[in-house]
Amino acid sequence: MEQTCFELENIEVNYLDKEILKIDRLAVHQFDRIGIVGKNGAGKSTLLKLLAGKMEPTSGIVKRHVASGYFEQLEAPTSFEADAAFIGKLAIPKDSEILSGGEQTRLKLAQTFSHYYEAYLFDEPTTHLDQDGISFLIEELRYYYGALVIISHDRDVLDELVTTIWEVRDGQVHVYSGNYSDYLTQKQLEREQQSLAHEQYLKEKSRLEKAAQEKMKKAEKIAQANNMSKKESKAKANRMFETKSKASSQKAVHKAAKAIEQRVEKLEVVEAVQEERQIVFRQSKAVELHNKFPIMANRLTLRIANKILLEEVSFQLPLGKKIAISGPNGSGKSTLLQYIVNQGEGLTISPKVKIGYFHQMSYQFTSDETVLQFIKNRSDYDEGFLRSILHLMQFDGTDLIKTVKSLSGGEAIRLHLCQLFLGEYNILILDEPTNFLDIHAIEALEKFIKGYEGTVIFVSHDKTFVKNVADLKFHIKENKLIQI
Repeated sequence: MEQTCFELENIEVNYLDKEILKIDRLAVHQFDRIGIVGKNGAGKSTLLKLLAGKMEPTSGIVKRHVASGYFEQLEAPTSFEADAAFIGKLAIPKDSEILSGGEQTRLKLAQTFSHYYEAYLFDEPTTHLDQDGISFLIEELRYYYGALVIISHDRDVLDELVTTIWEVRDGQVHVYSGNYSDYLTQKQLEREQQSLAHEQYLKEKSRLEKAAQEKMKKAEKIAQANNMSKKESKAKANRMFETKSKASSQKAVHKAAKAIEQRVEKLEVVEAVQEERQIVFRQSKAVELHNKFPIMANRLTLRIANKILLEEVSFQLPLGKKIAISGPNGSGKSTLLQYIVNQGEGLTISPKVKIGYFHQMSYQFTSDETVLQFIKNRSDYDEGFLRSILHLMQFDGTDLIKTVKSLSGGEAIRLHLCQLFLGEYNILILDEPTNFLDIHAIEALEKFIKGYEGTVIFVSHDKTFVKNVADLKFHIKENKLIQI
């Protein structure tokens, strides 16, 4: 019989009068492999912290029956101590005083795997990792003999490693069997069932409303006939009897109509499935490019300090294409993007090029404008389209009236991406744009890139993301830029 590793019972987590999580009962067993998904701010990390014992619920009980290894996304490593075998496998430089984001993630992984635990809890372990690092993580966990609970925005990792999905939505945890692809299939089935139920609801509502109207019309006819009878004669007793009979008939029909109206009110409302309109970011004539290859290099050598990153590389980046650049951590991807943005020596760049740039850093705005005002003041699109773009990037309701300077780091990143795609640019350069986005925001970004008429050059280690949007792929290997 499988051992129970964690149990959550009657859990409530509240923050400033807002309910973050409400769980009646949830358990993790010995060989469970669970992926946690949900929008930013839904409570995914909170749920993982409850399991790890890093926080306690407002009310309810968390039972932890095993010791667990916990990988926290935002925590920097505080020491260099780790198993030497893992340090070697992950190619972590021992003599470097400052570790890059990818190297910090590798060190934290080495430290986590240096100890055996009966359960591993991972919060976004692929952030900043290159493809080699992601492959290492998958291989280490593929045959791990224990409970695994992982939050990840990397859909390929979830497909490889998990057999159950916990979706955190509206404070509740919804359980789906299978990996992430299976979860998507089930979600699509749910949408189809909701669509069918909505149609049936509308039909039944229409039928009952029509029946109620017909009853009311019948009651009116009886009333009219009753009035005619009164006018004709008051003398005959049989006429009096007829009038009373018609009056009681009228009441009965009225009553039947009211009963039908009450049935309409009691119908369970089934909302329509939200259909998202296709996105197209139109290029204005002012920034239209005609050069077939707006960015070119001929035998370009790129150095940082005394280290050669690219040696005598030549390339032509075609107009209107979505171009992915991959390569190991430290191979020069970000440096190349910055070099293009700065229009460095050795590049031939069309004079009409207007570049919008997303780079790996925390974004912070200083303006007092609201989110909606901020975007409206920097775009010529109509407000309806702007609202739909913001909605896709999870800005809804009161989010639209937040001041941009009060946004969290994740919200600021999402707003900056909206601003770039809505701005007057013809080339967008995106350096690891998916790093701090949840899966919903990544899928929105995919829609943005597909609907963008200009050229997009991006770096990403997310295999699913690259597969979904890239027209061309380049890879940096041994100081060369090779088209795949």
